[in-house]
Amino acid sequence: MLLSSGLDLYRFLRILSFLDSLEVKELLRPPTDSIHKDSEEHSDHWAKRRKLFKESKQRSSAGGSSITSIITEESDTMNSEDTRSVDMSMRDIEDRGFYTETFHSVSWIYHGDEVNQNDSPHCLTSCTRPAAIRERTVKISKGMGEYPWGFRIQFSKPGHLVDMVSADIQAEEAGLQVGDYVLAVNGTDVTSVPHSEAADLARQGPDILTLTIGSDIGRTPNTPRPACRGYLHKRTQSSLLKGWRKRWFVLRHDCCLYYYRNKRDEGKSGALSATSLEGAVVEADTSLGKPFVFRYCPVSGNRVYYLCATSNQEMKRWLEAMGRAVHPITQNHVWMDVTRHNSNLPPLAVKNPECLGLLHQLDRTKDSWVQHYCVLKDGCLYFYASIRSTCAIGGIYLHGFTVRDQPVGSRRSAIELRPPSEEFKVFYLCAENANENKRWVSAIKSSIGKWLPLHQAIQDYMCRPPEETRM
Repeated sequence: MLLSSGLDLYRFLRILSFLDSLEVKELLRPPTDSIHKDSEEHSDHWAKRRKLFKESKQRSSAGGSSITSIITEESDTMNSEDTRSVDMSMRDIEDRGFYTETFHSVSWIYHGDEVNQNDSPHCLTSCTRPAAIRERTVKISKGMGEYPWGFRIQFSKPGHLVDMVSADIQAEEAGLQVGDYVLAVNGTDVTSVPHSEAADLARQGPDILTLTIGSDIGRTPNTPRPACRGYLHKRTQSSLLKGWRKRWFVLRHDCCLYYYRNKRDEGKSGALSATSLEGAVVEADTSLGKPFVFRYCPVSGNRVYYLCATSNQEMKRWLEAMGRAVHPITQNHVWMDVTRHNSNLPPLAVKNPECLGLLHQLDRTKDSWVQHYCVLKDGCLYFYASIRSTCAIGGIYLHGFTVRDQPVGSRRSAIELRPPSEEFKVFYLCAENANENKRWVSAIKSSIGKWLPLHQAIQDYMCRPPEETRM
């Protein structure tokens, strides 16, 4: 073993003294096969431990967690690369900074552009209603055979109507649905061109067919992907210490399991670990002789994680939620595709916005207000760096939020966006003056009101008076 300086030797002896007091000194003995490793690897190995020890001393003197907890937790995280790896394709539009938790928590149905309390959503009535057509982008990879795209269109208005989509073909996987309208093919508008010309544009184009599609966002409700949150005990697997540490776990609708030191860290700091559960093995475990223990083994990596709940009911709740994440719903609701399409447009290119202008958003981590140019459309608030931006940098799905004018700090008038449950985030916005705040509050209330939870829509439909017609 090589130590680079007297200071390194001093730190090393401090580590040995500390571990000796915990009666785990023998755990530091290197395995026999490590003797043949080069001195550089040994130096890096002990440098990491010296750094952990120094950080643990600082945290302990500041009144933080115990030294043993910090060393165990950080060593556990450091020794496992797969805990940091997340399948980023799972994160969907969240990668762009969109907060979508409330949308995925329950089923929502679009009530309509012209909201009338006596009307029912499109999917709950046989009456003919104006469709809420919104644009989205669909990309289809070319397949084999006589019909390589796997769908059929016929001329209609406002575009070419999709009247057939083959099962298990690229078009279905890309999210194309019967009833959609093809508005543009590879960037060329086809709303007023003959059917044959639109078909030729697709056939003569590249192997990736890019379609601008018009879809009715009120046709069907979304399928909920509720999150699961709570404290669990996690079994540490470091080379130093083994034990159970209480941590705050969050399973989000992106099918990734996150954990934090405690509940208050969620939303304020990064997670200690994030692991994708898609395809993972999740099951109860009795091998450790401890009740309410379950384990999961991700597809990436060969590590097995052990978690312990406080009751059998709590364990079943987590197993059920994690089981849904193992086999996730891969098809997004069309409205998510619509918001993704809009987020790739400049702010002034979003069609028929309900409100737009400058807003300041409160950043609680820095206790400061950040200015955005904002666009409100169909219950989604898009954030842009400026009016000249080419795409949105984030946004909020406003489903279930309540909005009101509320003083915040030194600001007498601000916009509070409060979610339907305490597990979701509260947002604070502020316009240039009180009148602008009132304008935004009114517009946001109206935009949120276009969406109803499916259970409420069904209840309202069942309780409505019977229709009568005089002859």
